[in-house]
Amino acid sequence: MKTILFFGDSLTAGYGLQAPNAYPSIIQKRLQEEGYTEYKVINAGMSGDTTAGGVHRVERWLDQPVSIFVLALGANDGLRGIPARETSQNLQEIIDKVKRRWPEVQIILSGMEIPDIVPGRYAAEFRVIFRELALKNNIPLIPFLLEGVVGMRHLNLPDGVHPNAEGQKLLANHTWAVLKDVL
Repeated sequence: MKTILFFGDSLTAGYGLQAPNAYPSIIQKRLQEEGYTEYKVINAGMSGDTTAGGVHRVERWLDQPVSIFVLALGANDGLRGIPARETSQNLQEIIDKVKRRWPEVQIILSGMEIPDIVPGRYAAEFRVIFRELALKNNIPLIPFLLEGVVGMRHLNLPDGVHPNAEGQKLLANHTWAVLKDVL
């Protein structure tokens, strides 16, 4: 059995939803439907997690072999205004730890964006770190995990931040578009 580890925050955890509605679970179902029965998905999403938190918790998820590692952290960094450089350094440290432990692992990076309504250069600086990391590490990038979901009331929970079950299906589609090529 090969493992696909989804390492993220509340978006990955499926905040406010039953586990089968979180996008990693939707991906597991899709893998089965597409005949990739040798893959098992593990959802290591933790609500509220930042990239700094991810640096400190990633190693405990690497005790078992990981074939594909989907790194989906950064949204909470952006919401908290953590400097883009710090977020980038933390993501790189997570990538380095995963590669050191499992050199053959395939890593996929989920991009995140901050709305342009945020004043100053922060939104632009934040957006580019994911593209830069993907290029630097030669890893596939999901350009923007929340594409078409953010700001859409009918695709989010009443909090307006977390995708509902329908929104999670779009997150799964964005992820599958990149994952299928890695498989």
